[in-house]
Amino acid sequence: MGCTVVLCFSLGYFWSMSNYTWQETPVKIFNTVRKIYSKPQILRPPNRTHLLENLLEIELPRMIYAKPQVLKPPRNDVLMMTPWFAPIVWEGTYNLDILNEQFRQRNVTVGLTVFAIKKYVVFLKTFLETAEMYFMVGHKVNYYIFTDRPQEVPKVELKEGRNVVVLQVQNYSRWQEISMRRMEMINHFSKKQFINEVDYLVCVDVDMRFNDLVGVEILSNLFGTLHPGFYGSERRSFTYERRPASQAYVPHDEGDFYYAAAFFGGTVKEVYKLTKKCHEAIMVDKDNGIEAIWQEESHLNKYFVYHKPTKILSPEYLWDDNIGRPEILRKRRFLAVPKNHTAIRNK
Repeated sequence: MGCTVVLCFSLGYFWSMSNYTWQETPVKIFNTVRKIYSKPQILRPPNRTHLLENLLEIELPRMIYAKPQVLKPPRNDVLMMTPWFAPIVWEGTYNLDILNEQFRQRNVTVGLTVFAIKKYVVFLKTFLETAEMYFMVGHKVNYYIFTDRPQEVPKVELKEGRNVVVLQVQNYSRWQEISMRRMEMINHFSKKQFINEVDYLVCVDVDMRFNDLVGVEILSNLFGTLHPGFYGSERRSFTYERRPASQAYVPHDEGDFYYAAAFFGGTVKEVYKLTKKCHEAIMVDKDNGIEAIWQEESHLNKYFVYHKPTKILSPEYLWDDNIGRPEILRKRRFLAVPKNHTAIRNK
């Protein structure tokens, strides 16, 4: 007769009828289980108590201002908060005196980047003069001017703690290429220089002029600005890149707002991440023979769909008087300068 083996699952033993001996499988099974499910070892975290020493304390002085009214919001004609709790900055929704005091105590320095390539250098004088009047008044500022014509950067009288830093870069034959290369250059200098010099970066177009105060109310980890042509539009009207082959592609059923590439920013680290992602996507498209419909603005909008900004600026911060002045626009802080695009581009 052949050997008969009885397998007892409930006990986990093998009983051999040929030699009537117990097989020591329970120990083996238990050891295996113990190896797989052994209790994790909790490592003692490094001592970080030193991080609690010498903390910066922001303490406001005595200030007199109107009490906020919980049942009376400052604006009821516009959206002031996104579904992800990012504030949308409009006139009347903040107290600049409080914010100024908080940022002064933090000793913040702001970097303002502009690209004055080719003939766009002609806009620098007005840009810098109006910035000295209205941009980050009372705070330290570095004006980072990217240009291929450093000798043509105008001399403008600056207040204490404010500096012009000229960064010489190459130009490109097509204005679209120049536009897209902005992401690459901001990314490069964020790592090489900006991270060691400023706390925040504000990235804007140079063919503009400041028309009213633009201060620390705009600063946040990552902020974008509502495009003046689409702030009241439905999603289906946004000029996102709609070709799936492009890295900037946004499906028709996604997206919150349409943002302008002419005004965005945040901490140096967040701007570095944004520009790195956008530049890499632009290069992938370029290798595939694709150019997004609105160049870097298309990639910026794709980024903001999946990396929500922590603050959003209303169209007050980017406006063109050619499209009128709606009642909701109590301030026009940053205005487009009238120009002949054909005469300026590619020259």
